[in-house]
Amino acid sequence: MENKTKITGQTLIEMGFRSAKWFKEALEYINEKQLKGEALDNYLEQFKSPDPIGLHKNDIPFSINIKAENELEETNVNSVVETMKTLMKTPTLINGSIMPDACPTGGNGTIPVGGVAVAKNAIHPGMHSADICCSVMLTDFGKVDPKTVLDAAHSITHFGPGGRSRENQFRFPMDLLEEIESNYFLNDQKCISAARSHLGTQGDGNHFLFVGTSKKTGNTMMVTHHGSRGFGANLYSKGMKIAERFRKELSPDTLKQNAWIPFDTDEGHQYWDALQIIRKWTKKNHEVIHDATLEKLSIDKENRFWNEHNFVFKDGDLFYHAKGATPLDKKFMPDITGPRLIPLNMSEPVLIVEGETTNSNLGFAPHGAGRNVSRTQHRKSKTGTLQEIFNEETEGLDIRFFSEEIDITELPSAYKDAETVRNQMEEFGLGKVIDEVLPYGCIMAGDWKKNAPWKKRKRNRAK
Repeated sequence: MENKTKITGQTLIEMGFRSAKWFKEALEYINEKQLKGEALDNYLEQFKSPDPIGLHKNDIPFSINIKAENELEETNVNSVVETMKTLMKTPTLINGSIMPDACPTGGNGTIPVGGVAVAKNAIHPGMHSADICCSVMLTDFGKVDPKTVLDAAHSITHFGPGGRSRENQFRFPMDLLEEIESNYFLNDQKCISAARSHLGTQGDGNHFLFVGTSKKTGNTMMVTHHGSRGFGANLYSKGMKIAERFRKELSPDTLKQNAWIPFDTDEGHQYWDALQIIRKWTKKNHEVIHDATLEKLSIDKENRFWNEHNFVFKDGDLFYHAKGATPLDKKFMPDITGPRLIPLNMSEPVLIVEGETTNSNLGFAPHGAGRNVSRTQHRKSKTGTLQEIFNEETEGLDIRFFSEEIDITELPSAYKDAETVRNQMEEFGLGKVIDEVLPYGCIMAGDWKKNAPWKKRKRNRAK
């Protein structure tokens, strides 16, 4: 009787194939047909992966629209430049830029806040991060008392973790729900539940609701800042998993945080469509807060505009990944309704800007003031009680924390010097200021963890 040699997964691995889902079906076919020699090679040809794509030997040149004004800033700028150099070895990237508000986030090679990375035919989920479509919206309330607007908005908005209770949720647009349900990445209960409950919420960290007056007209204006909340975070998690699958196959040497989804794949097109749906949801998230505030005051808006500053923008086969960078070029915003917004800190004006694309700015401006040190470093640098620090830094302003607990890492001293950022915007051609929203006050999440439900339960048990 003829002795049949069985081909196993280990055999395929020894032949140079990486373990994959197709092994099971292929092995059944190979052993059933008793393929060997040239017949086996011909059959396996269809499963061969392309040669791995290596990193760029040298980092692709990028524009540096930032300079250090002191020793602290020099440390920050050097760190930003070094991480960008590593990032720009990613094989899909062809151009890049950093803004005056740039600061590192994550390990070396991770796109910094204030960074722009241009990829060809590739979407990098790690380069837009979990806070997809973090954005700002302005509504002009006309000649209304700023405190009246801030009080009304405070009664409507929601900061902190989680979403709204079922009885307090905003009506969800059915056309948007249909789009969500038609997308491979978004059509699951976790995503849909987050989309419903997080509508009309602003999260935590540096997100805010700011009220001030126009320097040009004196009108009261409200500005909100937040991203796509849990809805976008769910997409980011899925995108990173898909990108990692491609990275292992296409470019194992690429850093995990810089993995990409090729646009010319089903996954690439579906992910791009999902990003546009997230964008629509985030814009609606701003609108429901603004519209509810207008309705409570029984007034009509005089003007409104918005822009994202944490997103992926497409121009032909190029994908501009802006990690905290404001789009100046109109081609990046199909629904452009006005100038762009750049907030600095709670004690400084929100800048209203316009600008032109240049070789160095790539069509972008800063998204804010940025940080020179981490939250932890800033916290350690402060002396005095929380209340004393708060009183000193917010004098003359109506500053509120939704959790009623002060977060000193969001006070003005936590951010870069606003005048420096403005001066470098002018020096590097990063947008022209056409108006300013002078600060009256703002609401932020505050240190919600201090009295988080699980901490309250723990304290109660200890009594």
